[in-house]
Amino acid sequence: MGAFVTGGSGFLGQHLIRTLRAQGVEVRALARSASAVEKVKRAGAQPIPGDLDDLEALRSGMEGCTVVFHAAAKVHDWGSPSDFHRVNVEGTEQVINVARQVASVSRLVHVSTEAVLVGEKPIINVDETRPRPVKPLGLYPQTKAIAEERVLQANSPELTTVVVRPRFIWGKGDTTLLPRIIENIRNGDFAWISGGRYLISTCHVKNVCEGLICAAERGQGGEIYFVTDGSPVEFRSFITQLTHTQGIDPGKRSLPRWLVWALAWSFENGWKILKLNDSPPITQTALCMIGQEVTINDTKARRDLGYTGVVSRQEGLVELACM
Repeated sequence: MGAFVTGGSGFLGQHLIRTLRAQGVEVRALARSASAVEKVKRAGAQPIPGDLDDLEALRSGMEGCTVVFHAAAKVHDWGSPSDFHRVNVEGTEQVINVARQVASVSRLVHVSTEAVLVGEKPIINVDETRPRPVKPLGLYPQTKAIAEERVLQANSPELTTVVVRPRFIWGKGDTTLLPRIIENIRNGDFAWISGGRYLISTCHVKNVCEGLICAAERGQGGEIYFVTDGSPVEFRSFITQLTHTQGIDPGKRSLPRWLVWALAWSFENGWKILKLNDSPPITQTALCMIGQEVTINDTKARRDLGYTGVVSRQEGLVELACM
């Protein structure tokens, strides 16, 4: 099996490349900058210079590969609607269209997110039968939901398409979640929301890679699979353990949830009125993702794909502490 990876220079993408290479798989990865080229090289993949709108680069990367892992996305919780649509929707459509044209490609595994469910009801112990809201809350959830639907609609006898939804990706090499939390703590901008004593599901990056490869090998076409670390964990306990691996204490400061929701609503409207380019301090989307319980049931992946979760939370924390 040869594999083509989009988003290969990112946190998840680099781990996926290393995991595939350790299994003897030849890997090519799309790289849209000089730094991205170096990252995918170090991870062990052959870089294919180009972006999601570069049809020739996509075709060159996919030729001779049997599976495509589409991990590239705009993951911020604020920004230009056109940018989100161009990357998350149009980019996914381009990947699908080229994969259909390349004879060797038989499977497409799309990295989605539980964020596509944000909007109408709390996300508590949900599985893949939970329908997406008509309009998820926020540009990232909205565009990822559209992309997910495009992937599912593309399933055919010629191209098997599968969606994997990891929740709260973490682990060694994280360039987004943990660094942002630590920066907020150091700047005095961090506070627990209503004490932080609610449950969340998480998924170590190595477990995400396991889930993606299981989906490539055994996933049913047109199906969605959640993957997690297993049982939920208290948000406050987990974040405290995460930051302690870096010698940082998050403190005890807490704000009531109703106040933070009001602030998020005010910030978002102010940013829209003033047409500010940077992100607000907090958004409603972020609050839905980390400011309240979000718990996922991944029984389907464990039963149908043979997914196990190769790394425990404790093992992942120990690895972080050794950085």
